[in-house]
Amino acid sequence: MRSALAALSLLTTSGCLVYSGSGGGGKAPKNEAPIVEWADASCYWDEAYRDDVWWFEADVVDADGLDDVVAVYADVYDGPTGEWVDAFELYYDGGNTWYSAWQGRSTYLDCAYYDYVVDFVAEDIVGEGPVTTLDVY
Repeated sequence: MRSALAALSLLTTSGCLVYSGSGGGGKAPKNEAPIVEWADASCYWDEAYRDDVWWFEADVVDADGLDDVVAVYADVYDGPTGEWVDAFELYYDGGNTWYSAWQGRSTYLDCAYYDYVVDFVAEDIVGEGPVTTLDVY
């Protein structure tokens, strides 16, 4: 049933074709993968929420512009075991910055635990860029 619905939904999507009037000889534009050039993550106690707040921030660069960046994610792993713990989407915050904050009770993270490793990845319309890894202390 789902595959039929997926196929039906694809029929309604539009596509885009780019034609070069030069008759060959011209180079097609090259899409560059986005790169997380800086990232940070941490948590703090928020008295108003009476809960921990986890925040994730990343600065992204893309040689062909940020307009085609479709997602930035932070995947959190347990440092000693390498086991995946949780994942978070970051949202565009202006300039080249993506950011998100999450109440502790909505995550599987513990603010008192200091051995998390966070992998930040930016993705554009063609695919993912390289992973930027951060140790959270």
